[in-house]
Parts: sequence; structure tokens; C-alpha cells
Amino acid sequence: MTMIDWLLAASAVLALLPALLHAWRGLGLPAERTPAFWAVTAVAVAGPAAWAFLQVEGTWRTGLSVALWCTIAATMAIFALVAGVSRQAWRLAPLLLPYLLVLAVVALVWQRAPERPMQPANHAWLEVHIVVSVATYALATLAAVTGLSVFLQERALKLRQPTALTRHLPSIADGEALLVRLLLVAGAVLLVDLMTGMSIQYLKAGTLMRLEHKTLLSLLSFFVIVGLLAAHYRTGVRGRRAARYVLLGYLLLTLAYPGVKFVTDVVIG
Repeated sequence: MTMIDWLLAASAVLALLPALLHAWRGLGLPAERTPAFWAVTAVAVAGPAAWAFLQVEGTWRTGLSVALWCTIAATMAIFALVAGVSRQAWRLAPLLLPYLLVLAVVALVWQRAPERPMQPANHAWLEVHIVVSVATYALATLAAVTGLSVFLQERALKLRQPTALTRHLPSIADGEALLVRLLLVAGAVLLVDLMTGMSIQYLKAGTLMRLEHKTLLSLLSFFVIVGLLAAHYRTGVRGRRAARYVLLGYLLLTLAYPGVKFVTDVVIG
């Protein structure tokens, strides 16, 4: 990795800082989507997106660092989109930005970790599968952050100890409504992800599914999301209980996506 690459990666990390500082400095102040919010959000989208694009331009790389940068870029882009159509989603920034900054630092640290060569494939399904996989994990990340927000809000209400953070986050009702919408989209995209993965497996080996860690964890995550949505509409499951299931589903996807890459590329190496 050249010095220019290190500088570009570091710039992508630094691009997240203005949005993080803006989010945390806004705690306790009147909450509204100001031009400053959109400016720092645009920077936070552009920095990781540009670096991720430079890394995968021409050919897809399979390393942990690349996967994390693509996740960060996709999550920030989807967050900006959701913040534009939802009056409450942008309030998640104080929770989302610190997490993405941690992922960015991890990606920077493991920038030189060895990568397993990507198996050649001549069908378009592979590109579709990769894009859908990244979108799935980005949507799951936003859903998990929303679930954490609901958990914190309900806990503060129960203890009667609101903080500057919980006052800034979406209300419980708004958070739950946003969570359900995100889960519906994430579940649908995850289903497409599983179907494209089966198509690739069929074209490569003549079987629809190969029982490996990533596949099993993705299936479990899908069943958790579907089960939670079914329970929500049938029995009204919500609040901290629903948030726990969302975080469980996100944990399973994390183990399936960056978790497997960490084991294969870093631990096994």
C-alpha cells in the first residue's frame, strides 16, 4: 500500500469527523435539519464512497478493509437518503456516526491485511449479489442503530432519567415506526441477497445452496427479521423486546459478513 493510499484512507476517516462533531455538539439544542447538517453529511458520504470506489474500481477485492469501507459508504448514503424522506431519522446521527467511525478506524488498521483471491466468475449475478449484500448490511446497520435508539429511549422513560442524547433521539413511537419500515426493506433486500447467492451457487456447482457459515448465519438473520415483523403485526411486539431481536439479527449478519472475512483474511490469513 503506497503513501498516497494511506493518505486517501486517512482522509476518508477524517471525512466522518465533521458529521460526528456536528451531531454531538447539537445535543441539547433545538433539533432540526439545518444546512450545516446536510453539508457535513455530504462530506461524510463523499469521503468513504470515493475511497471505496477507488479500491474496487476495475475489479472487486475481497479483503476485510474493503468490505468495511463499502459498508460505511453504503450506510452513510442510505442514511442521507432516509434522513431526507423521514423527519426523525436524521436524529440517529449521534449513535450512527461513532459506530461508523470505529469501523473506519478498524478498516484503516487492517488496510494491509492479506486478501484471499476472488474466484473468477463470468456471470452478472455476482456483481448483483455483491451490491445487494452491501446494501443488506447497510440497511441492517441502520435498523440496528434505530433499535438501539428505541432501547435507550424506553430505558430512559422507565428510569425517568432522560439525557441530552435521549432527548435528541427520535421518540419511541417514531423510532418504532422507522424501525419497522427499515426491517421491511432490509428483509426484502436480504431475500434478494439469498436468491442471488443461490443463483451463483447453482451456476457454479449445480446446487442451490452450500451449507457454510455465511449462508447459515444469513438464513438465521432472515428468519429473525421475518419472525420479528410477524410478531409485530400479530401480537404488537415492540419497544426494548423488539430492539433485542433486531440487535440479534444484526449480530448474525455481522458474523456472516465482516465476521467471516475477519476469520478468513486476518485470523487464518
